[in-house]
Order: sequence, then structure tokens, then C-alpha cells
Amino acid sequence: MSVFGAILAQPLCAFAFCWRLERRDGVTIGLTSHDRALSVRGLVYAPAPGITPSAILRSGDGSAELGEIRGALSSAAIDAADLDAGRWDGATLLLHLTEWTEPGALWLELARGELGSVELDGASYSVSLNGLAPAVLDRPAAPVTSPTCRARLGDRSCRVDLRAFQRIVSIDEAAEDRVTCAALASAAYPFGQLRWLEGANAGLVQMIVDQEEDALFLAEAPPFGVIPGTRALLTQGCDKRLATCADRFGNAANFRGEPHLPGMDLLTRYPGS
Repeated sequence: MSVFGAILAQPLCAFAFCWRLERRDGVTIGLTSHDRALSVRGLVYAPAPGITPSAILRSGDGSAELGEIRGALSSAAIDAADLDAGRWDGATLLLHLTEWTEPGALWLELARGELGSVELDGASYSVSLNGLAPAVLDRPAAPVTSPTCRARLGDRSCRVDLRAFQRIVSIDEAAEDRVTCAALASAAYPFGQLRWLEGANAGLVQMIVDQEEDALFLAEAPPFGVIPGTRALLTQGCDKRLATCADRFGNAANFRGEPHLPGMDLLTRYPGS
């Protein structure tokens, strides 16, 4: 008899849900529906009885996904400032079932997914939980032709080693969406990224939309104040054009676009035009 079958055969079961939340920057916390903390496989699951799941969907192959469910995340490790700053956007969530009398002896994965949109309802936050299957099904079955590159700089399709196009800088000044770094020595940062390495914004990644000499303009202002001297990691950007791919990155062989494919304007042409 399996462990699960043996536990179900008992006259009384002491089940508890365990939620494992993993942020994109590596921060991981555990929450449980039990009224006391549980330690399973090196992670302590703090009591948070208000997040009992309302629905779980299982597909034909036995895999489980989080469905249209919502949970109120009320933990000291998840505060309003971090939610507003987007630290928990896209975080991976795993839901397990265990017995609180012997945590980890039974460790049944019920579902997994990602944290979705965050909504403010009075003084509490409600976070939607999205399954992984819908995101996969929403992907196009075949790539759509385009004159610009469809790959993201540094991904498996692009294959550019980003380490050669990154540098750590010290921020001299930050005012709203404008940050200044001395001696950037390159105008290649529009469409790139700035990752904060220190300070209150540490771990957050922001898009660079424009550059004027040593000034970088971000898509939005940093969520928290920036102290002069704070270090950040800059990654050069790519405008998705073939010329940039070939000249700046030397990666034309992996260009994922069709820059010479005739467009719809070909139908409007006439002799002599």
C-alpha cells in the first residue's frame, strides 16, 4: 500500500496545505494552512490559514494546475510595498498536501502555477493564481513573419552571451524616471535593462527606454528611493534590426526575422512607381 493509501486508511487524518512561493530573484517562502509552523525539506512553512485553495484542475495526463482561484496572501514576508513594486510578479507557486503530525512523510503535489495580477481590496491584497497550461496554450503554433527579430536578446533563439554586453555602474543621481551614471562610454543602452544590485530596489529589473549621454531614462520611476552610489547592472539593448544584430552583436546568423520579405505595400505598387 502506498504512503497516501496508508494515511487515508487511518481513522483520523490531519491534513494541511503547504504553499511554496519562489520569486524570480530567488527569494523563497513557505506558508501552510496549519495553525503552527511546519518544517519540510529544509523550508519552514509559516502558518497562514487564510489561503486554503478553492479549486484545483487536473488534466488527463494526471498533471495538476491551479485554476481560476484567488487567495489572500497575508504573511509578514509579503508586504504591500513588495507587491506594489512587482517583486512577486510571475513568482512560481507550488501547492502540496501533507500531514501536520508528521510533516513531509506525505508530500503530495496538488497543483503549481504562477502569481498573476494583484488587486487591492480595502486593507488587504488579493492575488490571482494562474496555471501554467494556459500560458503554454496561448503561444502561437507557428512564428509570425516580421522584418524585426522575434527573439529576446540572450535567449535560446538569440544565443548572444550577455556577459560581454553588461557592466556594473554606480548611480550618481536618480530623479523620477531618469538616472545618471558617469562615463557610460556607450550609447547602446536603449531597450536594455537596469537591474538594481543594492538598496531598497535590490533585485528589481527595469527597462531602459532612452539615453542621453550619461543619463538613462527608465520605463517608470524606481519604486523606492535611490541613494547616490547605489550599484546597478546595465545590459545593452537591441532594437531588433538586422543591422544592429550584425554590427553590435555579430549575431546575424541567429537573426530571427525576415527583413527582406516583401510587405503588403507590394500589392499597391504599379509600373513606374
